[in-house]
Amino acid sequence: MTARIAALLTVALLALTGCGGGQGTGDKGYITGDGTVRELPVADRGTPVRLDGVDLAGEPLSVADLRGTPVVVIVWGSWCPPCRAEAPELAELAHARDDVAFVGINIRDPSEANGLSFNRRFGIDYPSFFSPTGEALLAFRGTLTPNSIPSTVVLDASGRVAASIIGPLPSIGTLNALIDTVVDEVGQDG
Repeated sequence: MTARIAALLTVALLALTGCGGGQGTGDKGYITGDGTVRELPVADRGTPVRLDGVDLAGEPLSVADLRGTPVVVIVWGSWCPPCRAEAPELAELAHARDDVAFVGINIRDPSEANGLSFNRRFGIDYPSFFSPTGEALLAFRGTLTPNSIPSTVVLDASGRVAASIIGPLPSIGTLNALIDTVVDEVGQDG
């Protein structure tokens, strides 16, 4: 009887921890997605994202100030190995594209200094919200979970979620194609 109860408990625990398309948390304390790409047709996009806060330098930052331009939002932490792996390509893409804005959301770092050091190391010059608790991710309900890191969201020029990648980027080309789609909409009343 005891072995049967242990087996049932094991199955129950596996069912509880094995939710969704993430690769699990292991001992990382966060959920790594599998790089799943989701695009939303213009008609299916919700309301504009409302995200206001402070950046890593303590300055006010608002996504609303970027309306009229598509925005790439990158969720990252300096402690996150997949974030470090994709940071050089993201910095390069942000420097290469002048038709889209880039904004980061730095989560779960204990201080702004960690994020600022990360940005210097990888040549990132776009601003990042400082959200040590991950509260900034609440602006992306239905798109991101509070622990999905890294993640990338592309907002259309109206500030609505147009596409998302949950987990590490499958490739920088994939993100570039998502950006192209949203940039092309700007001249088409998108």
